[in-house]
Amino acid sequence: MKNKIENESNIHESGEDYLEKLLMLQEQNKAVRSVDLAAAFGYSRPAISRAVKVLKEDGFILVGPKGQLELTEEGRRKAKATLARHRVLTTLFRKLGIDSDIAETDACRVEHIIHQETFEKLSALLDKLDK
Repeated sequence: MKNKIENESNIHESGEDYLEKLLMLQEQNKAVRSVDLAAAFGYSRPAISRAVKVLKEDGFILVGPKGQLELTEEGRRKAKATLARHRVLTTLFRKLGIDSDIAETDACRVEHIIHQETFEKLSALLDKLDK
């Protein structure tokens, strides 16, 4: 199995993580810069700069004149899908009685490789459990 898993839109797991975190930070603050991503991940600024460059070249983000990061339409779509998978999986794992930290960690791993059909079935199951 490859270390970096590519999905249907040709983005690596780490790229999905960056987009997901950018969306989450944008929901908390209006403007997000590379330094904010670096702080959120605990990564160096050069590492974030490389990731931002790749995501920009691939059409997932735009960088504004003051360094603010913006999701493109495709970037926002990918970020929302990744975040939705993360939230559903984390909630489902917690409902199964899994420790919150483990549920969070496992959801972060599984969100990148789960097939859409499997995700939809798990999401439907979660809806039934919530009724």
